[in-house]
Amino acid sequence: MLSSSRRTLAALAAVLSIGLLSGCAEDAQPTVDTASSSTADPKPTRDASTSSAEAPAPASSDSDGAGDDGESGGSEGHAGSAATGTASAMLDELTVKGRAPKTGYDGDLFKWRSDTDHNGCDTRNDVLRRDLTDITLKAGTHGCIVLAGTLADPYQGETYDFDRSANAVDIDHVVARSNAWQTGAFKFNEETLKEFGNDPLNLLAVSSSLNRQKGDGDAATWLPPNKSYRCEYVARQIAVKHKYELWVVPAEKSAMERVLDKCDDQPAFTENADWPGPGDGDNVTTKEETRPAGQKSSSSGSTGSGSSGSGSSTSGTTSGSSSGSSNSASYFENCTAAREASAAPVRRGDPGYGSHLDRDGDGIGCE
Repeated sequence: MLSSSRRTLAALAAVLSIGLLSGCAEDAQPTVDTASSSTADPKPTRDASTSSAEAPAPASSDSDGAGDDGESGGSEGHAGSAATGTASAMLDELTVKGRAPKTGYDGDLFKWRSDTDHNGCDTRNDVLRRDLTDITLKAGTHGCIVLAGTLADPYQGETYDFDRSANAVDIDHVVARSNAWQTGAFKFNEETLKEFGNDPLNLLAVSSSLNRQKGDGDAATWLPPNKSYRCEYVARQIAVKHKYELWVVPAEKSAMERVLDKCDDQPAFTENADWPGPGDGDNVTTKEETRPAGQKSSSSGSTGSGSSGSGSSTSGTTSGSSSGSSNSASYFENCTAAREASAAPVRRGDPGYGSHLDRDGDGIGCE
């Protein structure tokens, strides 16, 4: 009986052992399958995706490096590299903003040709005595009026003769009056407008054709054809704007920077631009001027209401000066006659001057 029980227990133990072994074998199979399926898992793709996301890091670094040498870095580098005392450094001090409206602008507000330095000569002739060489002055004008000379035109890069009767030379406002008005001068008082309009820093004798070609353009729209003068030209514009606290518009500043980038630290314009004294200039001689055609004798008529005292009083000219001009030997009947004779503008003391031609009483008729 005991023996039979033992046999039964042994049989049960064997069955249990076989069952346990089978269970282990089944559990092992999924483990193997899982490991096998991992070879087809998207993990390598995820690794590639991760690598792809990380891959731009070097490229981004390269791009940043290029940026340092490119636009953003270049702009910062330009501001940081402007050496003290250069035109670029002065340009960096100017405000940059949009152009103001031209509303209210009138070139006459600047009182161009006034004798602001009180040397007895009008500004145009002051410029001519400064900028011309081999000068011939008109006798009897206290060394003021230039009849002839030679102009080395900085805008054209050429030298040619100046003849007052031919009027082939203009006086250019380096920063045009209209440009100044639209970049801050509209806020100037009357005295500052007059100072700007007659400032030797802002005036140059140049060829009439180029002055008219330039018009009121800034550096973004007009530069002198003579490329060797562009560095000084832009430096001078910057100096004028800096002096009068005018601003530059974005395109204007960009154009100035492009010019100055080729100028090897162009110094800020500090040249003495003052006028020579009356009678002074290069190789000066004096002679009488032949009376232009088209003049009319004062005996043929009176100057009439044109020589009003109101115009004289506003310019500080005495009535004696006005009456004196009417007693001159001859005068132009009107400004058309003066222009046809190539004598306009005609100044007090010139043949043909009459106070009826000088409406504002500043001593200059037919402006």
